[in-house]
Amino acid sequence: MGLTLANWSAFVLTCAAIELTPGPNMGYLAIVGAVDGRRSGYAAVAGVALGLALVGIAAALGLAAVINASPLLFQMLRWTGVAYLLWLAWDGWRDATEGVAAIPGGTTWLRYFRRGLITNLLNPKAAVFYVAMLPGFVVPGTAVLPQTLILSVTFVVIATAIHLSIVSLAGAARPVLEDPRRSRIVRRVLSVALALIALWFAVDTAT
Repeated sequence: MGLTLANWSAFVLTCAAIELTPGPNMGYLAIVGAVDGRRSGYAAVAGVALGLALVGIAAALGLAAVINASPLLFQMLRWTGVAYLLWLAWDGWRDATEGVAAIPGGTTWLRYFRRGLITNLLNPKAAVFYVAMLPGFVVPGTAVLPQTLILSVTFVVIATAIHLSIVSLAGAARPVLEDPRRSRIVRRVLSVALALIALWFAVDTAT
């Protein structure tokens, strides 16, 4: 006997509650959706989803447990993630100051896809989530790998659905930002907000 419906349903509710709690992904995606539009936001969501999926596969194979057991590796990932978020904040401030040059659509999407992917690969909390949460929903005495993969896919689907909703709602504010002066002000404010998110992430992931 493998994963039960009761275990899976409880996991779904847990994931939804966790993903609806404000965090770095939610803040970053809301900023992208509001400032750069839904298409860029959706590209970032795709990158986030791939990052979460890769971390989930790594957790299923045991790599995440190694990261969780190594304080040095955890701290390296943690501070690299903080630095990357701060760089994104600086990049947004620079764009607001200098003006954003026109970039072909595909390049823009790839840019945000890559950022979403890197942000999650450098987030040690994602690995810790899989290591800390998944075992509690796995049925003991049965094949662990299939159950872990099912739960990982479930988490990615739920997270992606919530992230898409965030980008769609934030994108509704896009028409308000078409004025260059207003857009510049909002970009600077949101860049500061992203820097604060980075600092919050540093405190929240402290061990």
